[in-house]
Amino acid sequence: MKKLSFLTLLLLVALTASAQEKKFFTPADASYNNRSLYASRPTQLKWVGEQDILMKVDGKQIVTMTPGGKKETTFLTLDELNGFANAAGIDSLKRIPNITWLNDQKAYFYSMGKDGMALNRLDIKKKTIEPMTTVPQGAKDQNLCQKTMRVAYTIDNNLFVADGDRQIQITDNPEGVVAGQSVHRNEFAIDGGIFWSPDGGQLAYYSMDERMVTDYPLVDITERIATAKPIKYPMAGMTSHQVTLHVYDMKTGRDLTVKTGEPVEQYLTAITWNPDNQRICIGVLNREQNHLKFNEYSTVTGDYLQTIFEDRDEQWVEPQGPAYFLPNNPDQFIWKAQRDGFYHLYLYTISKHEVRQLTKGDFVITDFNGFSKDGQNIFYRSTEVSPLERHCYMMNIRSGKVTKLTQEHGTHDITPSKSGKYFIDTYSSTDVPLNVDLQNASGKFVARLHEAENPLKDYNIGETTLGTLKSEDGQTLYTRLIKPYNFDSSKKYPVIVYVYGGPHAQLVTDTWTAGAGIYLNYLAQEGFLVFTLDNRGSADRGEAFEQCIHRQCGQLEMRDQLKGIEWLKTLPYVDADRIGSDGWSYGGFMSTSLKVNHPDVFKVSVAGGPVLDWKYYEIMYGERYMDTPDENPEGYELTSLENKTDKLEGKLLMIHCTTDPVVMWQHSLVFVENCIHNGKLLDYFVYPGHDHNVYGMDRAHLIMKITQYFKDNL
Repeated sequence: MKKLSFLTLLLLVALTASAQEKKFFTPADASYNNRSLYASRPTQLKWVGEQDILMKVDGKQIVTMTPGGKKETTFLTLDELNGFANAAGIDSLKRIPNITWLNDQKAYFYSMGKDGMALNRLDIKKKTIEPMTTVPQGAKDQNLCQKTMRVAYTIDNNLFVADGDRQIQITDNPEGVVAGQSVHRNEFAIDGGIFWSPDGGQLAYYSMDERMVTDYPLVDITERIATAKPIKYPMAGMTSHQVTLHVYDMKTGRDLTVKTGEPVEQYLTAITWNPDNQRICIGVLNREQNHLKFNEYSTVTGDYLQTIFEDRDEQWVEPQGPAYFLPNNPDQFIWKAQRDGFYHLYLYTISKHEVRQLTKGDFVITDFNGFSKDGQNIFYRSTEVSPLERHCYMMNIRSGKVTKLTQEHGTHDITPSKSGKYFIDTYSSTDVPLNVDLQNASGKFVARLHEAENPLKDYNIGETTLGTLKSEDGQTLYTRLIKPYNFDSSKKYPVIVYVYGGPHAQLVTDTWTAGAGIYLNYLAQEGFLVFTLDNRGSADRGEAFEQCIHRQCGQLEMRDQLKGIEWLKTLPYVDADRIGSDGWSYGGFMSTSLKVNHPDVFKVSVAGGPVLDWKYYEIMYGERYMDTPDENPEGYELTSLENKTDKLEGKLLMIHCTTDPVVMWQHSLVFVENCIHNGKLLDYFVYPGHDHNVYGMDRAHLIMKITQYFKDNL
């Protein structure tokens, strides 16, 4: 046998040592507490005003660059910024603040003041900083009007406006009436309750009367004598809160209520000011959630003016956001709706009562990314290439010409310049942690602005593979399988099926780690195959795929998950007798459903924050998918897990947070009670003081708990 040279032996030893030095993930790594495991991003990369000039923060300076330019130029240093600040009587800043451009010369930023958050306006041309107003400590829901530099905010249940040296109280509500906050439990694309008019002269805001809604008791155990901290929680089929939209005139102080009419238990969403500042549009959705009217109202009188369009659907109508008026055109807007089986964009001309479908095809428009400055082109993101990917496009409204702007496989997000000539493309994929490219309006590459190093290169990572299966009705189901880092195909491995399965989520994606994150890779590192399948009902796949779960949540989803099990059992390295499941929230519902209904398949299951009977869930989400208990008693009986504890076999760990305001603790407590009555053993764990999930350092404990449970029992 040929002898190895001394240098070759040294090299082999070095390579072996290097391999052995690879790191292992810890529970803290898997709980989002190690920032070094996530791809780096440029700091404050954005367009400067309306110019085709880019800026970013580099340490203690702002640098700028032009498309095609080869050098970065120092634009503003922290010392210079502090010189402007000190001249205005503002304390020195420790770092470059988050800057938002108002135009080519002016920008604003917040800084910490003695009385709260100070709003400051920076004038680059004059080299000055001007204090504008201060938002008091404890203020929430802040919403800035860039035209006037006024800031609307809430304290407790009332609405205020910071205007220069004044703090104007807009409402003086009794307990149980809330102003300026998000309503309808953040469903229907609602993410706030304050809406400035385009000219900043009027302020529209939600007012939510919750006094008729049942109090639900949450308990705070941080005090010696635990105290009740009740919240308003309208359960399916019960009385809902009542929401109105108000318009406050900043000049006259007049506050009017928009006359959205009855019934009072309806949903108001998609709040959109007309550019003329005299009209406002509201999506009025009935409680049954199958009929939407997009109405126009006068902000002078509050009167109803007209219904621009109506949407109906046998299952549900789910508004996706506001209307987007074309720049400087109060007669035309873009609307996203699911009318031909997929979410697409439509152009409305109000005066002519005309509508034209702009995008078409068997794919979903997931995001509207705005207009070019002249209003002739729109930017949007879609699943046209693949349900796993997100690509961005530009369309000319008049001609319908579409330009695909992003080229590399993966998940893209763009920020167009005001001119529309260039855009920033931020993307990741299964083989790209994070790239940021500069591209032109033809989709041509101009420059790489940032390329993140692989943050996991020093860790023991197993192979991740993506695949497809077919549901019983022929729909494509996407899958992901993660193998242990030291995988040996001659061995048999236990499998953890990680599941969510509900609406508004997609787990398998063409992104970095294929959407799995660190936690699932940590489980694989600990010796498990980790499998995920996006079943019917999950997001961004179109109406037929998503709405088939109506009135029977969990049933078709389970059948799809079992298709995944069938496939797993064909793999020679899968131990078919050692399959488990893990999920949280809707995933907890699914994990428990799989365990209770198929105990012969799932040896061990973990369920966190699980929905166990839909009658305990809130109206907005629950009634969309299940209708009310009176309308759908068979469906509620079929999907309830609390009435099926007699079927429980094997090992199930149920976890709940004691102050969960989303899936009430009652779900799992009643399940435990029924297990006791049926003589069934159950492992149960709580996290005191946490809400709908466990975050912060305590999350590492949660991950240790789950992992050890699978190690001990699977």
